[in-house]
Amino acid sequence: MRRVRYESTGGPLFLEETPVPEPGPGELLVRCEAVGVTLPVVRKVTETAEPVPLGGEVAGEVVAVGAGAGRFRTGDRVTGLCFGHGYADYAVLREDMASAIPDTATAVDAVALVRGGLVALGALEAARPRHGEAALITAAASGVGHLAVQLARVRGAGRVVGAVSDPAKADFVRSLGADEVVTYRDEDWGDPVDYVLDAVGGDLLSPALAALTPGGRLVAYSSGGGTIQAYDLLVGAKSVVGFQMARIARGEPELYERWRRELWELFEEGAVKPAVHGEFTLEEALEAHVAVETRANRGKVVLHTGVTRARFL
Repeated sequence: MRRVRYESTGGPLFLEETPVPEPGPGELLVRCEAVGVTLPVVRKVTETAEPVPLGGEVAGEVVAVGAGAGRFRTGDRVTGLCFGHGYADYAVLREDMASAIPDTATAVDAVALVRGGLVALGALEAARPRHGEAALITAAASGVGHLAVQLARVRGAGRVVGAVSDPAKADFVRSLGADEVVTYRDEDWGDPVDYVLDAVGGDLLSPALAALTPGGRLVAYSSGGGTIQAYDLLVGAKSVVGFQMARIARGEPELYERWRRELWELFEEGAVKPAVHGEFTLEEALEAHVAVETRANRGKVVLHTGVTRARFL
């Protein structure tokens, strides 16, 4: 089978031929149709001292089942988070990280919706939104952010503001349901909001905090770091909470599963529509990484293996 790999920090990425892996206990072997590209994986290539497997969201057909795995059978279509090599024709997936793909959805729909949607929904719940409140979503055109914009509206936000790196993304973000769009360079982000979902971090934390009304809440779910001054929280009685999906997946599996069901229900209703940026093959993994690293994407960046030609926006 084909697999994307790299040998040193910064790449380059290349395709290699390697034997098809076998699923271990509690694992599924999935013939991949679509693979989601995420910023954390892109950063691993550019930042980690030693090469690591390129994992992430995969979606496709179960072709083998390991000992002790009983929820799925060969022929089932599933999606889930792969911790090993995911940029490949076949990937091993822990069964407890897998969920079924409805007949009405493609593999591309699945990788664009589930993991990013879980992060967006979890960050939104961490903000404790009340009906009619105003929300601000940073990285609003990203794989997670574009779903967060839609979910904030579904959960009753009275006003949704999208913050983006490039004004060229404004029309896309408005098409998701945002009332207003600002760029990170704007000095004025408009009227204050009740909560911010921040996927950027770094230097953006200060303006994100300043955008809050007194008593507002900032949810930080970025790996980008950053510093907040305690005095800035004190004077506005504002609060900051960190959100990490891995903690939910490991410690609250019932909540994790409930969120997954909710996402698919919203998808079936047409209330949440995942968007996909471009069309990349495994051979074009580097181009896909560049799109994510430079924040050029509008929606989810997806690789496909050629098993099926799924719908792309």
